[in-house]
Amino acid sequence: MEKVRVLSARFDLPDSHTIEVYLRTGGYQALRKALTEMTPEAVIEEVKRSALRGRGGAGFSTGMKWSFVPREADKPKYVIANADESEPGTCKDRVLMEKDPHAVIEGILLAAYAVDAHLAFIYIRGEYWYLKERLERAIEEARERGFVGANILGSGFACEIIVHPGAGAYICGEETALMESLEGKRGYPRIKPPFPAVVGLYGCPTVINNVETLASVPPIILRGGDWFRQLGTEKSGGTRLFAVSGHVARPGVYELPMGYPMKRMIEEECGGIRGGKRLKAVIPGGSSAPILTAEEVEQCTLDFESLAALKSMLGSGAIIVMDEDTDIAQVVYRITKFYEHESCGWCVPCREGTRWMRKLLERLLRGEGRPRDIDLLYELARNIFGTTHCPLGDAAAWAVYPAIEKFRADFEAYVRAPVVSVSAEVSTPRRLAV
Repeated sequence: MEKVRVLSARFDLPDSHTIEVYLRTGGYQALRKALTEMTPEAVIEEVKRSALRGRGGAGFSTGMKWSFVPREADKPKYVIANADESEPGTCKDRVLMEKDPHAVIEGILLAAYAVDAHLAFIYIRGEYWYLKERLERAIEEARERGFVGANILGSGFACEIIVHPGAGAYICGEETALMESLEGKRGYPRIKPPFPAVVGLYGCPTVINNVETLASVPPIILRGGDWFRQLGTEKSGGTRLFAVSGHVARPGVYELPMGYPMKRMIEEECGGIRGGKRLKAVIPGGSSAPILTAEEVEQCTLDFESLAALKSMLGSGAIIVMDEDTDIAQVVYRITKFYEHESCGWCVPCREGTRWMRKLLERLLRGEGRPRDIDLLYELARNIFGTTHCPLGDAAAWAVYPAIEKFRADFEAYVRAPVVSVSAEVSTPRRLAV
């Protein structure tokens, strides 16, 4: 497949974050085109035609999501850019906001025009304080040139953008918990329906999209939805940023077309497994995506349909690569501790289930496990799945039971050959993948 740089086209340019560079390379032309040549409905149809699907995790059609916002409403409408990048292994939104913040801003403005919103928020991860400053400076640059504020480009359309930092809670990356936080409340997820497109921020119609999703919109409007779609697959259009970490020779953020073979990405883009070792496993979409074996990687392409066929998901595009020396039981323990810590505590299966899974894993890894503990752990994870208030419980379960199904021997090793604990914390006799 042909590799085309769309999202990362400006990354290597000096001062790529400035409006001067952005304007010199075609920036804000899509906004000008939309405001002068297209209706809001036409913008939505172009995004639908592009087969752009959400880059934050769910992979839902972006244009379809926008179309759910009622055209006639007696309440204000809002657009939120979800920049609360907290999924373990994920760092591609950080690069976009650092290298090309104006692409994000233009995408937000196009979304706002499409749904008739006049106020937008960028909800950014609290640890990204330096990016908050960069985004706020970029917004001011755009305001000075007439792209943000009242009567944008003389069109009569107005939109303000506010950058709001979170407080480091993973759960606030979930769109309804994010809105709760933005309203000044504790970040508990809401029950859906109603969906944010109808009842969202402050009870008003709201569009929430990931940073990368929004940054993909300007080239779609400028060059057409059909052009963007043909860069990827029929159902997963365009290119995508993949954050590759773990045991590869060249970890980093890579832009590749949707449908690109995963094995080829690891071998060619990332230089293969470091040290000449063999591939053992890959977590393909951040820690919440079910793990893949090396054999599954052979048949996997980087698109939503391929990963779904393997009972996993592309998620946030964070690809964690693990070599033959990796202890999957230790990896699962690390991830389970994370989900226990980040559970909001709202519902019992997640609040208690993650704690029980962590305790069972600790007992195993201390060498005190019983043979039936592995099956108990598997059953516990299966009982959490599908029973929680939000997807965090599912993510915690996905980290456990597929790993037991595919790498049971790694768990059984602790029953057959007990490990002596050297501290109150669990010992780590083999190196970790994450």
